Amino acid sequence: MNVLKFGGTSVANAQNISLVIDIITKASQNKKLAIVVSAFGNTTNMLLKTAELAAVKDEYYRSLLQEIENRHMQVVKDLIPVTEQSAVISHTKRLLNYLETLYEGCFLLRELTPKTLATIASFGELLSSYIISEVMKVRQLDSNYKDSRELIITTESFENAQVEMKLTQENCQAFFEKNEKQIIILPGFIAATPNGETTTLGRGGSDYTAAIIASAVDADELQIWTDVSGMYTANPRIVKQATPIPHISYQEAMELSHFGAKVIYPPTIQPVLHKEIPILVKNTFSPEQEGTRITKNPQGKQQAVKGISYIENISLLTLEGSGMIGIPGFSKRLFETLLAEKINIILITQASSEHSICIGINDKEASRAKMALDETFAYEIALKKVDPILVEQQLAIIALVGENMKNHQGLSGKMFSMLGKNNVNIRAIAQGASEKNISAVINSEDAKKALNALHEEFFEEKIKQLNLFVTGVGNVGERFLAQLKQQHEYLREQLKLNIRVIGISNSRTMFFDEEGIDLDSWKDKLAKGDKASLDEFYETIKTHNLRNSIFIDITASHDVSKVYGDYLRNNISVVTCNKIACASEYENYQNLKRISQKYNAPFLFETNVGAGLPIIDTLKNVIASGDRVHKIQAVLSGSLNFVFNNFSNQNTFHDVVTQAQKEGYTEPDPKIDLSGVDVARKILILARESGYILELEDIENNSFLPQETLATENNEDFYASLTKHEAHFQQIFKEANDKDCRLKYVATFEDGKAKVGLQHIPSDHPFYNLEGSDNIVLFFTDRYVAQPLQIKGAGAGAEVTASGIFADVIRIGKF
Repeated sequence: MNVLKFGGTSVANAQNISLVIDIITKASQNKKLAIVVSAFGNTTNMLLKTAELAAVKDEYYRSLLQEIENRHMQVVKDLIPVTEQSAVISHTKRLLNYLETLYEGCFLLRELTPKTLATIASFGELLSSYIISEVMKVRQLDSNYKDSRELIITTESFENAQVEMKLTQENCQAFFEKNEKQIIILPGFIAATPNGETTTLGRGGSDYTAAIIASAVDADELQIWTDVSGMYTANPRIVKQATPIPHISYQEAMELSHFGAKVIYPPTIQPVLHKEIPILVKNTFSPEQEGTRITKNPQGKQQAVKGISYIENISLLTLEGSGMIGIPGFSKRLFETLLAEKINIILITQASSEHSICIGINDKEASRAKMALDETFAYEIALKKVDPILVEQQLAIIALVGENMKNHQGLSGKMFSMLGKNNVNIRAIAQGASEKNISAVINSEDAKKALNALHEEFFEEKIKQLNLFVTGVGNVGERFLAQLKQQHEYLREQLKLNIRVIGISNSRTMFFDEEGIDLDSWKDKLAKGDKASLDEFYETIKTHNLRNSIFIDITASHDVSKVYGDYLRNNISVVTCNKIACASEYENYQNLKRISQKYNAPFLFETNVGAGLPIIDTLKNVIASGDRVHKIQAVLSGSLNFVFNNFSNQNTFHDVVTQAQKEGYTEPDPKIDLSGVDVARKILILARESGYILELEDIENNSFLPQETLATENNEDFYASLTKHEAHFQQIFKEANDKDCRLKYVATFEDGKAKVGLQHIPSDHPFYNLEGSDNIVLFFTDRYVAQPLQIKGAGAGAEVTASGIFADVIRIGKF
């Protein structure tokens, strides 16, 4: 004989009930079946809510009662032929009329006792089991109905009654021995006292009903049918990559269910454990899927960690004080007080110094627990031997579960390291001596990020997920997104990186999709997005609170550069091609570095100098190895190199600058490049990365632009000024050409001082043959004396700048 239990979602409506009957029909061909059913989905909540309204004389309870009636009547009409509906509707109506009488009593008396509440709660299962049994008769299945209250006997606790196991087992055995039907339908969740008064087995009690029956009749198997395909490695609604666990032990299942895995009710396992009756958790809506088998000894190779679970709405209560040290009885008094208040303890941890005891309880019970405990320890608090009870709320417990964890070293280290990398603060830790679980108390807002990070560490194919938020999707930004799309599969397969773009923004609109933005249609999505706001973009990223989040700034905005610190403090990495922050006041530059280290959030800006060239990364490695930079010579402006490589007496300076801007070599405001400010920022960044303290105003800028051109305030006036002063630019070219030299805008750092300016470069100089928009940097160090360390290549352009940003993202992925 098998016992099958179907949950509320499995019998939520007529369509689902038809699926359930198909499953039962197939299963009954080989075995006798006991079928335990829950109330139609969410009915129990509606019954209790209606009772609460009636007890406070809120007339709205009548509307809810009508909704409950309509729902059940509709199922009858959908599943029972018209010719056979009369008797079923009549009996269903009698049950609903009795329920209405109970509600009216609550309304008139303004009272809702535990006994009445248990009776009201029982109607969900009474109605669903009766209706389903009648549908099965109509479909000519060899079935019958049995009221569970005639079998399961409990104490008089009413709402969470304790089962009298001996008497219950005798009743079940006697009934099923005499039963000749192939299928018996029973309501779950409900039972009765020896006097026949209705009681309930607590929320999730239908699972318990099925387990009690399975144990009593020595069933071959207990099947729990629900809306998911077994017990998962983590909650699949939160961790999209979670997978069903094929085989798990009773102990592991109990640990997971205790720590929030709601697929199975925790007490369910106990009745079948001693008899070693297998439990199979299956999906009503995908019955062909394997599901999860729960037995004493799972077969095959077993992972150390079987699952990651969590409990929300936790409060941490702390009793501490020097007066506790060496004094017996504090723990006893604490636990006795909570027992008297009927408050369940979920987690306990105590410092080895005996200076404090922490307990985790449900948030709803925190204030009551504090009042009771403060009263219990009022004397010690008055003498300042202990502090008043400290309550921390809005917490969650996250737990690694696995029976083989005790045989594997370093699991707790991996767990806490991963949480630390994601800036998840741990408030308390607990680990049982059996080492079947490691639990940590964290902030509720971090639970989603923690679950996904731990699941990635322990269950996934070492594929690290990076979540990107990109602001500035113009020329460079568009190329960056195109490169991401092109390389997505390569990154996943070769580098084990799953890179998703979650948010994008330009100056007008912004758009977010937590599942990842489709890079084929991002322009359309962005065009229809919300109004762009720097503050809202930041707040939305914080609210998502995703692991491995990276903010990418592809703008030249002062305002955007000012918010880097806020992102870093929230463990959000920053990648930027915007030079403003790193070229701002030295204290701000250093502060961003400190924040980055403190909150374990990388701050990378490789494209600040040399676009896609690995200049800054190479310099960091040189410094890290113990070398010291003495001198830097560089051509750092791809736009200026392009301009002077193409300018001659055969064209105009205005036309060459216009061409440079069209090809994406200059900033949106080309004066930033041509004035030397951009080059000054770059040499400043290199000097700072070399370990020198320098400010932007310390750099000598020998601009070649006329003062009138420097004073222009918009691009139109700037270009007009270039035309006006063409003779000035032709004279600059002539002077260099007469000396057989080429014009290069050179940045120099030496003896702690830096300068930038136009220079005549002779033919034997390394800079002479620098073509197009290429950059070149020469580092003279303790080790590179006669022959400097040289880095040369394309230093401007949307494509190479995008690739430099891409490279920084990859670097973060490898951290």
